[in-house]
Amino acid sequence: VPVPVPALVLVLALVLAGRAGGAGGCQLPAEWRPLSEGCRAELAAIIVYARVLALHPDPYGAYNYLPWQRGPPGGPQQGAGDLFYSAEIELLCDQAWGSMLEVPAGSRLNLTGLGYFSCHSHTVMQGYAYFFFLRMDENYILLPHGVNFQEAIFPDTQENRRMFASLFQFSNCSQAQHVLSFSSDWEIQEDNRLMCSSVQKALFEEEDRVKKLQQKVAALEKRNKQLRDRVKKVKRSLRQARKNSRHMELVNRKLSEKLSSAGGQMPYINSLKQENSHSTYLKV
Repeated sequence: VPVPVPALVLVLALVLAGRAGGAGGCQLPAEWRPLSEGCRAELAAIIVYARVLALHPDPYGAYNYLPWQRGPPGGPQQGAGDLFYSAEIELLCDQAWGSMLEVPAGSRLNLTGLGYFSCHSHTVMQGYAYFFFLRMDENYILLPHGVNFQEAIFPDTQENRRMFASLFQFSNCSQAQHVLSFSSDWEIQEDNRLMCSSVQKALFEEEDRVKKLQQKVAALEKRNKQLRDRVKKVKRSLRQARKNSRHMELVNRKLSEKLSSAGGQMPYINSLKQENSHSTYLKV
């Protein structure tokens, strides 16, 4: 049964608290870039268009746990409540082109790994149809395939039908004939799909090149700032040297004036010495 609104609000509060309190538990890789739905569809292992027939609570286990739950899988719920559940789904069409799942339209499958987790949510409601990105683990258990850490479940809306129209052979659909109106030029769609990865790769390479250039610019700006600081220090030292030079010139000029004034009194002093020496000679 879907989680009621008050419980959902509580769950969202817990999720936000977990994000705020977790030590980087919800952080994406540094090189992460968002991918379009079309590009991620190329990388998804299985893509199906299916209706949810029933929901079943899932116990705490390998795919259903929260960070604060430290017990072994299969142990007590530890306050998880009804956050986790599995779904019984019925395929409305054959799986999408390139999918690894070899089952026809009308097949019923069990999908686990649904519910409200600490950093993401995979949620569905009974009686509604969705487009699913899925993967299969080593035990052949079907799980949502969140390619590139992005959304794995898309509601059955006009926009999403148009977006995924090129992935399904709608002539084999049992209850989705209304999607046929969104069929488009297959060659163009396939060309777009095939080019998507190469375009994304080129964009990533360009982003890496821009990032490296930005790092070089930052290093050059830092070096330039260091050079400007050195120039300021040299200018400051030059101004101080000029100031000291002017001060020394002033001191030398004053000293020269004193010496010149003292030099004008020297003949009078010499004459006094001569008179004193003559008078002494006569007395003797």
